[in-house]
Amino acid sequence: MTPVFLFLLFFSLTAIPPGATDDGNQTDASLDVSEVIARANEGIRTPLTHGDIVPNLNRNADPCTARGCKWRKRGGYVRVPVSISSAYTTSERNIIIRALVTFHKSTCIRFVWRRWWHWNYLYFYSGSGCWSYLGRQKRRQPVSLKKNGCLFTDTVQHEVLHALGFHHEQVRSDRDQHVTILTQNIQSGKESNFRKVQTNNLGTPYDFQSVMHYSKFAFSKNGQPTIVAKSDPNLNFGQATSMSANDIARVNRLYQC
Repeated sequence: MTPVFLFLLFFSLTAIPPGATDDGNQTDASLDVSEVIARANEGIRTPLTHGDIVPNLNRNADPCTARGCKWRKRGGYVRVPVSISSAYTTSERNIIIRALVTFHKSTCIRFVWRRWWHWNYLYFYSGSGCWSYLGRQKRRQPVSLKKNGCLFTDTVQHEVLHALGFHHEQVRSDRDQHVTILTQNIQSGKESNFRKVQTNNLGTPYDFQSVMHYSKFAFSKNGQPTIVAKSDPNLNFGQATSMSANDIARVNRLYQC
């Protein structure tokens, strides 16, 4: 593969016109990624598990990464073809591109434009909310980033990490050693969002700073915490605005960067 192909998105980033000033940062400091996603997904008909994952029956790296849902690595890089809907404005597309390029800076993931010979690829479009599938699927794999509600760096990174095979931090297999789930405060019908998963934690510690961690008030029905840190019940978390060092380490360990 040529350097131009490998770093196509990087060159797209440098070519962003002066008028595109939106940097994708969350402008309302009161909202964390879990609140952004919960608001965007409220009332949508798309069946979801854990708040923003489209389930499939076959499948913090999800166990499916051991059974074929990892993206393929060749020549030192994991090339993930992408296509971005033309329904987005240039500024909106640039938010997605900027978030994708953050993976280039610290991992061996390389997002490249989808060409006709790419059978499996991510398709970013403005759907009914913020959601993704878990790990690599077959053919066109949608990632929904609603125009008005999901276009923030942390939200894009969050959904892309799902597509790479990673689950939420608060449902990882060893979470009970680190947090307490207060089921009495969870909204009716949302209890499954807190169901523990047999994840591959890749030897990394539980991370309250992960962009994959929901806030302590996620899906609360009464304004009281739904997740409490065992080490410090007053600890605030789930407010990451970008991937943590652990998020990056997990990508690199899973894909052997």
